Amino acid sequence: MPVVTGRGVSFLELKRYDNIEKFRAEVLPVLLEDEVANNLFIGLIARESTRQTSRWQFVTVGSASDGICLAALYIEPFDLLLYESGGAVSRSALECISQEFKRIGCTPQGVMAKKQTAERFSEVFTGSAANNPHMRITAMRLDVLSDYTKASGACRTLENRDLFFAPYWERAFSEDCRTKAFSISENLNRLMTRLGKGTHFIWEDGVPVSQAVHGRDTPNGAVINGVYTPPHYRGRGYATSVVAELSASLLSRGKGFCCLFADASNITARNVYLKLGYYDVGELEVIKFV
Repeated sequence: MPVVTGRGVSFLELKRYDNIEKFRAEVLPVLLEDEVANNLFIGLIARESTRQTSRWQFVTVGSASDGICLAALYIEPFDLLLYESGGAVSRSALECISQEFKRIGCTPQGVMAKKQTAERFSEVFTGSAANNPHMRITAMRLDVLSDYTKASGACRTLENRDLFFAPYWERAFSEDCRTKAFSISENLNRLMTRLGKGTHFIWEDGVPVSQAVHGRDTPNGAVINGVYTPPHYRGRGYATSVVAELSASLLSRGKGFCCLFADASNITARNVYLKLGYYDVGELEVIKFV
């Protein structure tokens, strides 16, 4: 498919990969153009895993002259992840991905990408602009932790005694963030893998009141997620303190930065992060297809 690029007329080529190693080698340098915004995409393909990936879809669109301009990762039943290299890409590249997914009978329920990419792909894939904007996400980064007022209580890591309530916190976090919610037993299994690893922090003030999790790494940074405080403990600075403790710990271990995704509509949560020195680096959107 011919397309006009900044260097003249080139020909787009769609490429599917049969294994994650080849895809990682070619796509990771492209994703590192925006390491924070692409932290989920990077974390999924960079992590050494024993998970079965034979049904994962790894696709790129690019040209011989300009290299990869569009990368796609789909893991059923989650949303399609897209990244456009170097800003806006022609509609032709989005159509290539759309046509290929339809050809192989792959039907994602939605897409997660930078706002303009998500909107344009959604229209191309469904043939309609009438799709459902599900969530706007702000990608945030921390390089130096700011001074803050510590809440009453203290921080510790996840222990066996937390396993009677932590699976329910995980479930509530997913519901608050409108992401895929796992069963309590699935959450319990995931939590058990974190024991003794120093990745899951609990703030305790007489009883456990808040949590934050070191969810994954990028080549230069660490990603925080799973920040949750039960409603009856909110407004007391617990989330601020536990995120601060985890952020400080990760930076002290040699991470170049910490980053996270925040619901752009949740001003309270974003203010927690801004107070600690996190700053916005970009916005993504999740769109569900009608």
